[in-house]
Amino acid sequence: MSPDQTPAPPATATGGAATAERGQDVIHNIGYRGYEGPRLGRSYARRALFSQSLRGTYGLGRSAKSKVLPLLLFAAVCIPAAILVAVAALTKAKDLEVGYAEYILLMQPLLGIYLAAAAPQAISMDLRFKTTPLYFSRPMERSDYVAAKYAALSAALFLFTAVPVLIMYIGALLVKLDFGDRTEGAAQGLVFCALFALLHAAVAAWIAALTPRRGFGVAAIIVAITVPYFLVTALQGIAWTSDNNGAIGWLGLGSPGTLLDGVQSRFLGGRSGFPDAQTLTGAQGAVYLVVLAALIVCFCTLLLRRYRKAGL
Repeated sequence: MSPDQTPAPPATATGGAATAERGQDVIHNIGYRGYEGPRLGRSYARRALFSQSLRGTYGLGRSAKSKVLPLLLFAAVCIPAAILVAVAALTKAKDLEVGYAEYILLMQPLLGIYLAAAAPQAISMDLRFKTTPLYFSRPMERSDYVAAKYAALSAALFLFTAVPVLIMYIGALLVKLDFGDRTEGAAQGLVFCALFALLHAAVAAWIAALTPRRGFGVAAIIVAITVPYFLVTALQGIAWTSDNNGAIGWLGLGSPGTLLDGVQSRFLGGRSGFPDAQTLTGAQGAVYLVVLAALIVCFCTLLLRRYRKAGL
């Protein structure tokens, strides 16, 4: 050893090993790159969830068997509308036998079955498979999720009811019924379809959000829509047979179906389905509109409150 060389201090075994490991540390580039594209934000997320939910209510993007029930119900709702037009053409009638809004009310059992199948598919499945936290981990807020799901369910039900109305309208024009009357009636029918969809979608969405079990949701929605309607209809019949006609209109507030029946007969030029075709008074009509708006707001608020709970 030369005088200019100084021996290195002895290193402990652990210290030497640690120094060697630190000297061999290398940062490897494995190819990941940061996202440099546009940030689409909440509005895009809402639109994507809306379109995906709307497609799901008709079985699009799902298995073939998922499309069977929606398509069969859709055909069952549309075919009678075409038959009505054919009968008017063969008999050379001056008007259709059934009005636009009245036709939708007659199809309530089929519409209830469709809604009972579509709402749990759009809402309950996310709760069952616990995918809602994935939605909320993104910029999407819970209010965005509720708005997209409710809008998709309302749009699906509106399409389900508006297409038969358009079939009746186009058919009536082809058989050369009065253009002005048919156009006005069809416009009123489409307004009724929108009201029908907004109310029933709010009720069904809230019920579906209460349980992750799809079967329970289907049964509860059918019961909530059909049982009050038949109960109120029976009570109205009893009131009519007992000459208590003043109670018929007020009893109609007891179910979504009779509530909408009163609205369409009072404000949309339709024929009343109440006993003896009784129409509402001015005061009753105002109350019907207030109750209709209050129910839509109430169920939408309950739905939003449901998704504000922790643990979803």
